[in-house]
Amino acid sequence: MAVELTPAQVLALVPQQAPFRFVDEILEVDADHIVGRYTFRPDEGFYAGHFPGNPVTPGVILLESMCQVGVVAQGIWLLALEVDPTEVSRWTTMFSDATVEFSKPVRPGERVTIRGAKTFWRRRKLQARIEMFNESGELVASCVASGMGVRA
Repeated sequence: MAVELTPAQVLALVPQQAPFRFVDEILEVDADHIVGRYTFRPDEGFYAGHFPGNPVTPGVILLESMCQVGVVAQGIWLLALEVDPTEVSRWTTMFSDATVEFSKPVRPGERVTIRGAKTFWRRRKLQARIEMFNESGELVASCVASGMGVRA
């Protein structure tokens, strides 16, 4: 009995939690794409050391945010089409690989929009092309990332 989850249901099923959840909302999701947002709060712990006096969001955190939307959340939506809704929460997405390019820094307080496009989904492995944009619509990072759904 598969279902199409709402954006709010998908967000509720994302396993990462504060202080390691880097997605505030899912705006759109379907079989081929997903759009989410996150605001990098000025009090996030990593800014204290990266870099004092001139804080910049670490690239690995940008990649994590892109993967939480474009691989984890999209994977949850796709999995719900294949398994009973009660089973979805028993699965988790394990990150497997990424190729990433950074174009602009993201500073404390900036809100970003993440857009993911499914490249393939088979045997519970998802690969997606994911882009992150700042509030001015400028590309700040892009990647091709993959993850595999495993039963927890």
